Parts: sequence; structure tokens; C-alpha cells
Amino acid sequence: MKVKCFDESHERDLEEKINSFLSSINADIIDIKYAVSASVFGEEQIYCFSAMIVYSMKNE
Repeated sequence: MKVKCFDESHERDLEEKINSFLSSINADIIDIKYAVSASVFGEEQIYCFSAMIVYSMKNE
């Protein structure tokens, strides 16, 4: 069993990274954990979109 973590500041970037990763591996996806956090820095809002994929490589 393995994990892969992703962290992006925009949800579309996170989608692209995850989709690219999933298309590059031959694995059974066990679980995907998704989280969003937001904070304020001065007058700017900062978002963090993250995901952790738990997977098991298939025999090739």
C-alpha cells in the first residue's frame, strides 16, 4: 500500500495533478481524502486544496 499527497492553491490545479497521476499508474485506488483550508493574510484570503490518495500497485 502506498500514498501520494497533493497540495495546490486552486482546485483546478489539484484536479489536473490528480488526474495526471491517476492516468500514469496501474493501481487499485483504495481511498481518496480531500480537504480545503482557508486563512487570511492581511487583506488576502489564502486557500489550500489538498488530497491524499491511498493506492495499491497492480501486478504487471
